Amino acid sequence: MDHRTLGRTDLRVPSICLGTMTWGRQNTEAEGFAQMDLALDHGLTFWDTAEMYSAPPSPETYGRTEEIIGNWFARTGRRKDVVLASKVVGNTDGGFPYLRGGKARADRANINAAIEASLKRLRTDYLDLYQLHWPDRKADRFGRIVEHPAAEPGEVPIEETLAALSDLVRQGKVRHIGLSNETPWGVMRFIMAAERLGLERVVSIQNPYSLLNRSFESGLSEVALREDVGLLAYSPLAGGTLTGKYVNGAIPPGSRRSIDNRGSRYDNPRGEAATLAYLDIARRHGLDPAQMAIAFTLTKRFVTSSIIGATSIDQLRIAIGAGDITLSAELLAELDQVQAANPNPCL
Repeated sequence: MDHRTLGRTDLRVPSICLGTMTWGRQNTEAEGFAQMDLALDHGLTFWDTAEMYSAPPSPETYGRTEEIIGNWFARTGRRKDVVLASKVVGNTDGGFPYLRGGKARADRANINAAIEASLKRLRTDYLDLYQLHWPDRKADRFGRIVEHPAAEPGEVPIEETLAALSDLVRQGKVRHIGLSNETPWGVMRFIMAAERLGLERVVSIQNPYSLLNRSFESGLSEVALREDVGLLAYSPLAGGTLTGKYVNGAIPPGSRRSIDNRGSRYDNPRGEAATLAYLDIARRHGLDPAQMAIAFTLTKRFVTSSIIGATSIDQLRIAIGAGDITLSAELLAELDQVQAANPNPCL
C-alpha cells in the first residue's frame, strides 16, 4: 500500500483510507468488525469516522459508528495499529436537534463536549486527526451553493475554533487537526490564524472529489499543494454512482439511495450521462469501474488519501484493489475528455 505524508507532519498514511459511516445503519456491528479486520490485513491503517455517524444521520444512530469502532478496539487491543480520524459537527442551521440540545457550534464548549463524548465511544484517550465536519459559517457544501455573506450574528470566529482545537492538541487528546467541506477562503483563514497566533496548523481537508465532481481542482488544489494541506477525498465513487448501480433509475435494495430520503447530489441527468461515459471507458480498458474511479483520485498530487466505504466485504475488496491499479496516459486523457465535455456535473 502506497503511503503519503499527512500535511507538514511526520505521519505517513496509506493512500486509501477506510470510511466507516455505514456501520450501525446499513451494516451491523459484526459486519463492521469484519471490515476492520480485512482493512488491517491489507494495510489500510487509516480510518475515518465522525460523531454524527451512522449515515444518513438520525437520533437513533448518532454516535453508533464510533461505538462500533470502540468495541472493536476493546475486543482486539489494536488501537495503536490504526491512524484514527473523527469529526465534530459545527453550526447545524437548526438541524440535529438531538445534538447538544440543537445548539451545536464550533465553539470551545461544544468542541470540548464533542471530543470527550467521541473518545468515550471510541474507547481511546486520543485521536490522530480531529476535523471540523463543516464550516461554522454559511458556505458552499454538500452540493449547495450559497451567497457568501459577511460575518453573521453568532458566527463563531475561526480564531476561537482554532484555539479550542489547539488546546486539545496541547492536552494530548488530539495529535493533528483538519478541516472538511471547506472553501479556499476558509482554509487560508485557518492557516493565517495559526501563523498569527501561534496555534496549531491544519494538516488536511476532507472534501468531495471524484470523476463527477472535480471542483477541488479549481482553487483548493493550489492551496493544498502550496500550503501542504492534503486532500482526504471523500465519495471517490460519487456515493456509489460510478459503479453503475444506479444507471437508468435503478435503486438496489439496501443501497444508500434506498434509505436516504434527502436525495443524492449525484442523481441528475448530466451525472448520468457522464457516468455512462466513464463506464464505457472502464469496459473498453478491461477495468472494474469502481477501481478505475478510485485509482483516478490517487493520480493527483494534492490527494493524501482517498476514503473508501463499502456495505459488503466484496465491495471493500474491490475498493482496496484500486491501490494496485495504474491508469495509462491514454485512459487518463479519455477521462479528461469526458470532464471537458461535461464539467463537474455533480457538485
